[in-house]
Amino acid sequence: MLSFDKEEVMDICNGRKRRKVSGAARGCRQTVVKKMRREACKVLRSLTVGNNNNKKHQLETTEEEDEEQDDEEEHSFCVSFLSNGRLKAGVSPVASPRYNLIREVGRGSYGVVFEAIARTTGATVAVKRLQCDAPENVELALAEFWALTSLENRHQNVVQLEECVLQRNGLAQKMSHGNKKSKQYLRLVETSLKGERILGHPQEPCYLWFVMEFCEGGDLNQYILSRKPDPHTNRSFMRQLTSAVAFLHKNNIVHRDLKPDNILISQKSGSPVLKVADFGLSKVCAALNSKNSEENAAEGAGGRGGNQNDINNINKYWLSSACGSDFYMAPEVWEGHYTAKADIFALGIIIWAMIERITFIDAESKRELLGTYIRQGTEIVPVGEALLENPKMVLNIPQKARSSMSEGVKKLLQDMLAVNPQDRPDAFQLEVRVDQVTCRA
Repeated sequence: MLSFDKEEVMDICNGRKRRKVSGAARGCRQTVVKKMRREACKVLRSLTVGNNNNKKHQLETTEEEDEEQDDEEEHSFCVSFLSNGRLKAGVSPVASPRYNLIREVGRGSYGVVFEAIARTTGATVAVKRLQCDAPENVELALAEFWALTSLENRHQNVVQLEECVLQRNGLAQKMSHGNKKSKQYLRLVETSLKGERILGHPQEPCYLWFVMEFCEGGDLNQYILSRKPDPHTNRSFMRQLTSAVAFLHKNNIVHRDLKPDNILISQKSGSPVLKVADFGLSKVCAALNSKNSEENAAEGAGGRGGNQNDINNINKYWLSSACGSDFYMAPEVWEGHYTAKADIFALGIIIWAMIERITFIDAESKRELLGTYIRQGTEIVPVGEALLENPKMVLNIPQKARSSMSEGVKKLLQDMLAVNPQDRPDAFQLEVRVDQVTCRA
């Protein structure tokens, strides 16, 4: 591997020779990366959701009966929006709004995130709106819902889901995991499995609303690159990240899209606390009970995870959908045959980039992002892709001549980025080793 400095690569990235980075795997299904329409759609015929003008909106929930949903009556309520604290013409309040939507804070390929205030507690929360306008969007939304609701315990380094609400035709229903009495929930699952539109129409769209804890510190990119290098913070973040991944793997969840964009920062306690977020590409691998039957039906047949004994061990559950983000994908993900060890590889890229502040310019967003890569001629190539092309390549860790990286961290990263997944530590071994190398530093 050739050595290089950041400025030289930044020049290449900004020039004609810049590698186009999509932010999603080239091998991923094209439907996963379709962009949502930039303009907000009408939620009710008489009401619209505002744009990013810092207007205050309120998410109102009220009791409503519906003959089609007799068995869901106790969970049904109407959704409407207020602007600047005033009711829209022709709308009468039935109950106090549950959330005030303050402003839009983020927009992705299939959802919009708002900062909001919970009316009952005054707490600041994040409200993510996902439009279920196509089967691929429903699949992403359900993946996040299944992953977060399958967690029976909380973890301080995993974003917490407070509630999820399904909205359709002006009515909203609180979602619960595996609720087979819910016609709306079953229709969502059917949409995902059959790959055809079942819910909603362009005139009457269907939405999933996720209410989650709000992280005011931005993402890991913003936090690291806006501050001076701090070895103490790096060590703390290494421990937090490995603890989060060990927790997810213990709960049979493979994230599949670990990257700095999907790691949020909470500063409520005074010191930065990392929160792994965005589970749209995640996979719940354990088919040990009925709660997980729907999500495993969608992909379990595509891997080698049919054996019950294999399913008990997340590192033996094979996945086949090549998805993720280029610069953090393991070599085997590019081939479409991998296990949870792919998360370990992605974590190695993140930690390496964080410690040495290695960045690239994303071709779409023009943002400077943390990420490690290999330089091949005039191109920068993701480490996983380069290792797939040349498995005997020896990674130059650390990259920078003046790096303060310890020998312990260097050896750890080499193991995390091993070409053969069997040579990588699992999440539980990794947690122990990170504690060892950070305590010695």
